[in-house]
Amino acid sequence: MSDFLQRVTTVKFREIQARMRRLPPAELRARIQDCPRPRDFVAALRAAAGVALIAEVKRASPSAGDLAPDLEPVTLARIYQAQGAAAVSVLTDPTFFRGHPVHLRRIRRAIRLPVLRKDFILHPYQVYEARLWGADAVLLIVAMLSQETLSELHDLALRLGLTPLVEVHDETDLARALALRPRLLGVNNRNLRTLQVDLGTTERLRPHIPKTIPLVVESGIHTPEDVHWAARQGATAILVGTALVQAKDVAAKVRSLVQAGLLATAHA
Repeated sequence: MSDFLQRVTTVKFREIQARMRRLPPAELRARIQDCPRPRDFVAALRAAAGVALIAEVKRASPSAGDLAPDLEPVTLARIYQAQGAAAVSVLTDPTFFRGHPVHLRRIRRAIRLPVLRKDFILHPYQVYEARLWGADAVLLIVAMLSQETLSELHDLALRLGLTPLVEVHDETDLARALALRPRLLGVNNRNLRTLQVDLGTTERLRPHIPKTIPLVVESGIHTPEDVHWAARQGATAILVGTALVQAKDVAAKVRSLVQAGLLATAHA
């Protein structure tokens, strides 16, 4: 594990322990009994007429620092929905992404699209949290988890009605992910050790991913041409954050990527 991932792991376990003291696991599990049923994340992506857009609410990132520190999460999510996004990804990590759980809660109540909790999920407690906060899907990063923990978190998410987005970065990750028979697979073009982006990651891994598994291409998507490229890789969806939150006209940027997904599929 890289120094960055080790630092993330240390910080996240401290956060989890602090939240467990505030809301014990037994009480957390009891509270989710009254939560609304999760929305079907995969169905929403498949229902898109073209390459679906998962639009991300993202104030900062470890690689770029502050991106849009003053963005209003609910306003942004409503723009995403109005302009044709299929789903919304919400950062809940406060340390590395300047996210917050309240962003997810408020967005889930404000829009009809399914919502992904994007965070460094390392412990079952976080999956139960995601359910309580209103998430419909959770991100599981293979490189950060042992196979035993990955399987445990994947199975728990499914039992709670959540969609696990299983994220891979290389061939080793992919082999471990495929052992789960995932409902949804993400290829992140960002190297978690160097934080550099290489679209060749998707090109290298795509031939080894069964076409029956919906594919989400993550990182490095900025333009309509990038969307056309993702379509050629057989992507079901793209996950885009930085290009949207830094756009001068967010609505126009969302429309351009959604339209590119429609055109790319039509000409496939």
